[in-house]
Amino acid sequence: MSKPLYQAKAELFRTLGHPVRIRVLELLQDGPLPVRDLLAEIDVEASNLSQQLSVLRRAGMVTSTREGSLVVYALSTPDAAALLAVGRRLLGAVLTDRDELLVQLLGGVAAPTGELVGRSHATSSVRR
Repeated sequence: MSKPLYQAKAELFRTLGHPVRIRVLELLQDGPLPVRDLLAEIDVEASNLSQQLSVLRRAGMVTSTREGSLVVYALSTPDAAALLAVGRRLLGAVLTDRDELLVQLLGGVAAPTGELVGRSHATSSVRR
């Protein structure tokens, strides 16, 4: 018996639920990289990176090839990069909504510069 689609989707999103895995996928968007280059960019122990790469490989999000003594990783599909781009847009929308809620909470009105107008608080502006 195969698992329901919603369950498979949940497993995919659980795979994305670790910052090191997200960073690996971001770095691989520009093309394949050997493990040593990934290690240089991500501040983790080699064993931790290896574990996270294994999770991504088992999930089918990355592939690995051996080139001599180097192990090189790549995105398995351009859709992984597209998913990260959608996540970035979604996060941007969510954070924008939160900024607007903060302005409402503080009782001010957001000016085009992002400064609060109407009330003086210790926090005089909302960062974007």
